[in-house]
Amino acid sequence: MPRHLRVRIAFVLLVVAVSIWYLYPLKSALNLGLDLQGGIHLMLGVEADKHVASQTDRTAEDVKKALERKGIGVQRVAREGNSTIQVELASPQSWNDALTAVAEFSTFTRRDENQAAGRFKLVMADRQILQLRDDAVRQGLETIRNRVDQFGVAEPTITRQGADQILIQLPGIQDPARAKALIGKTALLEFKMLDDQTSVDQAQAGQLPESSELLYGREIDKQTKAERKVPYVIQKRTLLTGAELTRAEVQADPNSLGNWQVAIEFTSAGTRIFGELTEQNVGKRLAIILDGNVYSAPRINERIPSGRAVITGHFTVDDARDLAIVLRAGALPAPVVLLEERTVGPSLGADSIRQGLIAITASAVVVFVFMLVYYRLSGLIADIALGLNLLMLFAFMAAIRATLTLPGLAGIALTIGMAVDTNILIFERIREELRLGKSPRSAIESGFRRAFRTIVDTHLTVMGTAIILLSFGTSSVKGFGVSLFIGLGASLFTAYFFTRLLFDIVYMGRRKLEQVSI
Repeated sequence: MPRHLRVRIAFVLLVVAVSIWYLYPLKSALNLGLDLQGGIHLMLGVEADKHVASQTDRTAEDVKKALERKGIGVQRVAREGNSTIQVELASPQSWNDALTAVAEFSTFTRRDENQAAGRFKLVMADRQILQLRDDAVRQGLETIRNRVDQFGVAEPTITRQGADQILIQLPGIQDPARAKALIGKTALLEFKMLDDQTSVDQAQAGQLPESSELLYGREIDKQTKAERKVPYVIQKRTLLTGAELTRAEVQADPNSLGNWQVAIEFTSAGTRIFGELTEQNVGKRLAIILDGNVYSAPRINERIPSGRAVITGHFTVDDARDLAIVLRAGALPAPVVLLEERTVGPSLGADSIRQGLIAITASAVVVFVFMLVYYRLSGLIADIALGLNLLMLFAFMAAIRATLTLPGLAGIALTIGMAVDTNILIFERIREELRLGKSPRSAIESGFRRAFRTIVDTHLTVMGTAIILLSFGTSSVKGFGVSLFIGLGASLFTAYFFTRLLFDIVYMGRRKLEQVSI
């Protein structure tokens, strides 16, 4: 046997071995899509107006500080609606100075000015409102994607739908309730001081200063395990947020057996702020608040320069792990609401797999029989090449962790047809050469050579179409595109390289070749 033939055989055997290695065991080698293995389909609506409102609140605080820095007395600076700030000066005499001070806020325009009363409004520009709404959806999309990635879902689909909606498909989820809680949690972490001047009774009686608010935490009785709500009077001013976090890890709670806590660490800027905060408030209580709920309110005994803290709250290990995930991924810029939820059961997925495999098997059997009957021994060679084609297709999908979907099964069925069509093209070229009176050996050489350009052209054209589907299509279309693209690449290899190798072994190796079984 010639050396070049042995090298080609060794290469094919290597491809087969690698393919089998990637596909073992088959059940865990392939990622199945939502339509095949079940999971959840969620449509979330982003409350983008609340992001606009929160940015307006921050600007209102900045406006108040800017006026105070210039010595301008302020009676009231507060948000009205989502994008308007009402400013009331303590004295109309400081009108001109106040207008100069607020001129730096270029994304707001002055309206409803009343100089005699020392009152005016700052209204956010429409283009800024649109930008903030768009930012809320974009940032929410990335935050949710980061959370899902850390949650460990294989091949999730997370895409924007319309102006303010996010589509999420999570295949193979075993605990939908936990996944929804993880995705939907706003995860706004805030550090605020407790209001020592106002009692809880006063707050509950409605005697609450404008600078404070009444929030609640939860406490579990060690004996009865009953849970009760604990009220806290908290200063509204946020001293530090989760935006300054660099680390959030799960730890066992050393003070409570069986409970877990989340250890957090701040950035260098956050560490400096946290150090100053604890130094200036020794002896006071600092509330750690997540999404408006007080998780803990420890007393500050000394300055904490390390920038490290812990969040406790009678967590199970899953609770602590999920909290750490959302803190690492960051807070959603705006709350999200569940607009639509569909659960795809594994039994439906099993039916889809069974029907898809029946369709693929039936088409493959028909093709196999046709090739054997019509092209005889050459048809058998094409059938073996087709088997290798399918093996390589599934192996490559397993290697790149591509997701097999129901449309992907349709792509595989189309690939079978394309692969067979390629072999038919080669065989018909060989038949043409034989009818022209060429010898069998020369007919085989010419048939493969003449068919090569046509095979490459057709495959590259359809593969280009598959790339477009992958780039711009939805999840279902991408599933079709990925199986089609990989299948055509395998078909290009098997139809020309592998089929030619088998022809060389069966026919070209003979000293005297009188006819070709084709």
